[in-house]
Amino acid sequence: MIESIILWILAILLSPFYAAVILKVKAFFGGRKGPPLLIHYYTLMKLFKKASVYSTSTTFIFKMGPLVSLCAALMALLFLPIAGRPPVLSFNGDVIFILYLLGLGRFFTIAAAMDTASPFEGMGAAREAFFPIICEVGMFMILLLFFQLAGALSLSAYFTGGHTAALWHMAGAPMLFVVISFFIILLAENSRVPVDDPATHLELTMIHEVMVLDHGGPDFALIEMGSFIKLFFYATFVERLICPVVSANPAVNFCLFAVILLIIYKVIGLVESVMARYRMDIVPRLLLISFSLAFFAFVITLEFVK
Repeated sequence: MIESIILWILAILLSPFYAAVILKVKAFFGGRKGPPLLIHYYTLMKLFKKASVYSTSTTFIFKMGPLVSLCAALMALLFLPIAGRPPVLSFNGDVIFILYLLGLGRFFTIAAAMDTASPFEGMGAAREAFFPIICEVGMFMILLLFFQLAGALSLSAYFTGGHTAALWHMAGAPMLFVVISFFIILLAENSRVPVDDPATHLELTMIHEVMVLDHGGPDFALIEMGSFIKLFFYATFVERLICPVVSANPAVNFCLFAVILLIIYKVIGLVESVMARYRMDIVPRLLLISFSLAFFAFVITLEFVK
């Protein structure tokens, strides 16, 4: 239990660092030096030193949005097996709880955006409510596959110890479809290119960023921290899927986890460097590809399970 709590704390502390790796990769492809890897820590400290400014048209919902979204991400991280170790919390069916816990955070983010009565933030909120619906279909299809293979609805049953290697052994090559499908979901759920561009400042083309335009100071710091943790959460899923190897030495497991996770973040930066953001009408097609890959993997593995 102590080891799991330490890993949970390390995940929270390292999530801003890994997010900065994406900026470094994008700067490299742009021929620039880029910001330091500790840039997000500096930014968070600067934001916490500022004061929040609230519009007279907002209510308590606007203030709750950042706090609830961060708490939802922190709670979801408690159920995540990090470096193949058991999570802090776990029960059968927790994966359903986690998905709707993250959905609760998204709901309050959308509600806070709508509470400003801004047409731009309402536009971003509508997009944020629409695209994750398609992502959830793909996620539940992946969960159906994992349940078919492992017979449980728990993250610890999928990603703890040698359980992930057992999934690969039972499913085989179709697990590659799952990896690609989940990576697409990662990009969509975290508003990354090609679904959204977190670096843009044009309200007409933004999804997540346009919803937090009126937040500032500590509130915006909470939103940023929640987004770092959420990206770390999804990236850890991909890491366990592509590297199910588990060593008897916990230190080796953590080092391997840190290196593979670094590669995943670099791949995200690579995608953002070589691809442009899709038009809004093209994004649902990309998300449907994610669902199709998960569906084909599920259908193919039905024969293997028999």
